[in-house]
Amino acid sequence: MSEWARENVPILTALLSTVALALVFGAVGGAIPSSLLPRASDAVLAAIPHVNAAISATAIGTIALGWRAISRGNVARHRALMLTSFALFATFLAAYLYRLIHVGTASFPGPELVYTYVYLPFLAVHILLAIVCVPFVFYALLLAATRPYEDLYHTRHAQAGFVAAVLWLISFAMGIGVYLMLYHAF
Repeated sequence: MSEWARENVPILTALLSTVALALVFGAVGGAIPSSLLPRASDAVLAAIPHVNAAISATAIGTIALGWRAISRGNVARHRALMLTSFALFATFLAAYLYRLIHVGTASFPGPELVYTYVYLPFLAVHILLAIVCVPFVFYALLLAATRPYEDLYHTRHAQAGFVAAVLWLISFAMGIGVYLMLYHAF
């Protein structure tokens, strides 16, 4: 990457985080018209939550394995697993937003009491962690992309990566919990 990118990781992190979150909030808020995207069949749209649950479970595995790899000093494996985790996250998010734009949010099928006191607080924490995680993920990735491995020891890559991994793991796990409540528990 360019010298400018290397020296401006915080600015790039803020820019990428803002764009990513604007896309999410735009889709959730209905600001992105469904006419901009071709519509898949109802079967494909119905399959997306199930596929995304599998993607989330896979991402939990790749993040955990990436964490393990770096703790054992295997930088190449760590890099490959974390890039895979990011690709899984991007795939999840693209599919989620695509479905959201075409179908809207899923209705909770369970009892009102569970909806109010279990589902909504659980969903709120999941969403909050997913939002907070975004800049940490971008920051860790941008540091790694703009520096040779040896220089990462002189940055906040390890700290940002640790926070990103923890938030990612919890958010993905909670996302699976949301999926189970929406599609299997009731």
